[in-house]
Amino acid sequence: MAAKKKKQAARRAAAKPKAKAAPATRALKKRKQPETLRVRNLGAGITVADVHKSLEWYTKVLGFVAGDTWEQDGKLMGVEIRAGSASLWINQDDWAKGRDRVKGVGVRFYCTTAQDVTKLAEGIKARGGKLDHEPMKRSWGGEDFGITDPDGFKITIQTL
Repeated sequence: MAAKKKKQAARRAAAKPKAKAAPATRALKKRKQPETLRVRNLGAGITVADVHKSLEWYTKVLGFVAGDTWEQDGKLMGVEIRAGSASLWINQDDWAKGRDRVKGVGVRFYCTTAQDVTKLAEGIKARGGKLDHEPMKRSWGGEDFGITDPDGFKITIQTL
């Protein structure tokens, strides 16, 4: 009987998966000091003339998705919009610096995607968007097109 139990125990032990060896620990590379900033994502906030108009343009024309909103005295003052892992916050201008303040000058947002840029551009045009330039192949192998939002902020959508 003892021999039979030993054989059964041996079969059970053979059927059990063997424990995997612990993965080798990766040697950490010593970083230069002082250490530089390492950002995993970057979002931006912009002040717009009409938050409702901008929200509609970014969601209906460009294809962003609305996220968190904030209000003051029941009035929409800002909204987070997202596309993939990118976030943009659009804020209603309070006009404290004057109504003639120019927006968007000197600012361009570069959006990198793995999607078909030509199809994205066609969809944007079909939804009423006006491109700054049609999709074009670049010497480095990427493709891009440009568009400008209602406040003059420039956007390049590109593949690399």
